[in-house]
Amino acid sequence: MKSPSYNTYRDYGTILHVCWRYTDVMRNATVLALFICTVVVVGSAAQTTPQLLSRAARCLAVENFLPSSRATRLTFGYFLDEKSYAPDKEIYVVMYAAPTRSNGLVFAIVFTEHQGLQDFNIQNNASFVLSKDGPHGVDFVDPPLGGTWTQEHLASAIRQIEKQPRFAISVKDLSAADASIHCESYADPQPGKAEPTPQP
Repeated sequence: MKSPSYNTYRDYGTILHVCWRYTDVMRNATVLALFICTVVVVGSAAQTTPQLLSRAARCLAVENFLPSSRATRLTFGYFLDEKSYAPDKEIYVVMYAAPTRSNGLVFAIVFTEHQGLQDFNIQNNASFVLSKDGPHGVDFVDPPLGGTWTQEHLASAIRQIEKQPRFAISVKDLSAADASIHCESYADPQPGKAEPTPQP
């Protein structure tokens, strides 16, 4: 039987070398992929809730518009409209039923600022669910105050919010006092008028 030649052994060595290099490349690629995933996850978890959203959500809690929940954190999204009602600004806030759910509550809040004091005036609210059959992809379970135009306007705001990140806010933070904000709503009692009931 003919013994393997030197060239044959050299070919085997080349193949083994290539295999080892391939293994190193794959291992490095795997480590890099894990590193990237870790950065993305940590970055998302560390995303800071915008102060404007935190304060608007706090006013929703102060004005008793948020439903009772056993959760320690609530999930919100928001959209700031600075053009439609200039010089006033309108902030639309969505509180989702759960972090990954497509239903929840939406609020329209007029936002003004004067001498360092921020005023949040809750003008409207409704409960909704995302739906392909509804206008702008939204169906209102409990519709907002107002007519078709109001519903379409709120639905459009919800679709804008859907394009933005969601933020988890601690229930404990929502109950913290903040002297730099003033909260009011259409449900506040008015002198000489019956007290209205907020939409659920």
